Amino acid sequence: MQYLESTMNNIIIRELNNPAKSQLARITKLHMRAFPYFFLTQLGFSFLNTLYTGYAENAESGIIIAEKKGKILGFIAYSKDYSSFYKELIKHHIIKFAICSFGAAVRHPSYVKRLLGAFKKSDSVMKAERYVELASICVDPRIECKGIGTALIDYLKEIVDFKEFEYINLETDANENDAVNKFYLKNGFILSRQYVTAEGRRMNEYQFRG
Repeated sequence: MQYLESTMNNIIIRELNNPAKSQLARITKLHMRAFPYFFLTQLGFSFLNTLYTGYAENAESGIIIAEKKGKILGFIAYSKDYSSFYKELIKHHIIKFAICSFGAAVRHPSYVKRLLGAFKKSDSVMKAERYVELASICVDPRIECKGIGTALIDYLKEIVDFKEFEYINLETDANENDAVNKFYLKNGFILSRQYVTAEGRRMNEYQFRG
């Protein structure tokens, strides 16, 4: 875990170490508020909360937060070994994920294929080189102060040892997502490839090399 800390407009950017359940719940609710129509959000609070708990528990992963007066305004979830992260996540939380997934599958039968793909993700994220995955970034949509997302990314860049890791990697939707794609380009990420998922979703994959 890292113990660096930076400050921007009285907003503290830091690694979230040994988080309380209330902090993980706040992060989960932030995700659901910012991305109400995303697939993971539709799986429900318990599924998402278990996922973010996994980032906090995993030795090679973590959560970076932006907070003001103790209130979390935004966060990044990342992993330095994304494949192993998913394997460990499934190993330790398979029963809870199964219960959450069953409920989602009943409500939305079309989700079954994507759920099966999610459980196999440890294989699909393996690459020849070592990299850091920026798995999720979120800022409270009610916050008017700009620059929190960039500050979170800058912090991640600062703690990544680019002698050990080739790049920071992330994926986002290619369609109807111009503002987000421009945001990553503005922050120094380079479009490395485009692909289409089995469900027909067009994705952009970006890399930042320090």
